[in-house]
Amino acid sequence: MTVVLALDAGTTGVRTRAVFDDGTPSFSSYREFTQYFPQPGWVEHDANEIWNAMAHTIADVVQQLSQPVAAIGITNQRETVVAWDARTGEPIAPAIVWQDRRTASTCDDLLPHLTTVRNTTGLVLDPYFSGTKAAWILRNSTPPPAQHLRIGTIDTWLVWKLTNGASFVTDPSNASRTMLFNIHSMEWSDEMCDLLGVPRSALANVQPSSSRYGVTAEVPGVPNNIPISGIAGDQQSALFGQVCTTPGMAKNTYGTGSFVLLNVGTTCPAPTDGMLTTVAWDLGDGAPVYALEGAIFVTGAAVQWLRDGLGIIATSSDIGALAESVPDSGGVFVVPAFTGLGSPWWDPYARGTIVGITRGTTRAHIARAVVDAMVFQTRDAIDAMTLAGGVRLNELRVDGGASVMDAMLQRQSNELGVPVLRPTDHETTALGAAYLAGLAEGVWSSTNEIAEMWQLDKKFTPQEPSGHHEQWLRAVERSRRWADTTID
Repeated sequence: MTVVLALDAGTTGVRTRAVFDDGTPSFSSYREFTQYFPQPGWVEHDANEIWNAMAHTIADVVQQLSQPVAAIGITNQRETVVAWDARTGEPIAPAIVWQDRRTASTCDDLLPHLTTVRNTTGLVLDPYFSGTKAAWILRNSTPPPAQHLRIGTIDTWLVWKLTNGASFVTDPSNASRTMLFNIHSMEWSDEMCDLLGVPRSALANVQPSSSRYGVTAEVPGVPNNIPISGIAGDQQSALFGQVCTTPGMAKNTYGTGSFVLLNVGTTCPAPTDGMLTTVAWDLGDGAPVYALEGAIFVTGAAVQWLRDGLGIIATSSDIGALAESVPDSGGVFVVPAFTGLGSPWWDPYARGTIVGITRGTTRAHIARAVVDAMVFQTRDAIDAMTLAGGVRLNELRVDGGASVMDAMLQRQSNELGVPVLRPTDHETTALGAAYLAGLAEGVWSSTNEIAEMWQLDKKFTPQEPSGHHEQWLRAVERSRRWADTTID
């Protein structure tokens, strides 16, 4: 058997997974890292802690293998920014996480340039994206001289560390999330770099998502010269791992947030209200694939909040049984806008809201409302996507931690009115990275061969919707612009 390692650098932890070419059941190693919240709306990571955790998981998996590793693929939390000094390899500031809201006012100031941003990058003006975060770091730290400054997303940071500083690279799926990348010409935009004040010289070289970026060097417990040959942002990687390689196929990942991606083919569509246009992947064949995306910032993170913030559950896996212990939420709605609202609202000033509480409300009702919020937020994003994009969704493939909840997926199917399909392997984000790396190194010959490996676990067909969606929308309105100090 041939093995490819998938490095999955998530928002709250990192995982290395062994993926075998014949679909043999794999194994993995996982390690969490610290979340820092220095001010309301700020979220930071220690880039060195992420690297140390990742290096530990790689060495752990390699130690368990009886065969050499053919390739490494990387998938990562997108939009999180690291800036470092090439001379020392040390970050010049904490990494600013995709959930961070500190640059909301900067985005407001840039509103006169919204048309340029939309037409060039396919994105909207929101602190979610990397460019304003990078600019903030440069303004609020002491960067090294330009020739030594490196700015990148987590994939770039990991490749730099894996190659002992030999490779400074990224792929188009990550570059297209920075607000600095022209998704038509597939290169960094001088206009956007100048507008945001980020030097183009500090940005990584962009290579196809399936190509050799470098080889491992001097990583403790890891052999040298393993090719690093696949990179994709986590949501694009999940789309690839779900084998949504035909235009019109879509997936939703229920992770820390939830992200709905719809493959729209090799022609970049015009900007669509409420949606993002993003590069899905580039296989190096001269025909990059694009996707429409609905970005939901908080779904699984709300489960962590129930566990760590409120103490309503002891472990995240308790959420399903508790939520289903009541027939419905008892009229309670939780809008988990902890870091603003993404698609289709794009309101960085929204904040979390619980409405409908009565004396009879229990912790089970709140848990049910959190699970229902996953369903309703996904419906809102897909409704906007299909309306504005003029496309019809025929089915939704799902993955991520919360996709183990059958009852939640049934309600999702009910609300969307289309089948929801869950594969036997839920961790499709890691699979996508492995497939991209394996294609580059000849482990798999084509996307057709990969498609044959996708297997259905369970299909959920639509029944009657809950009828509570209108009440949910009323709750959303109450959460909006809550943190906007310009409103009396």
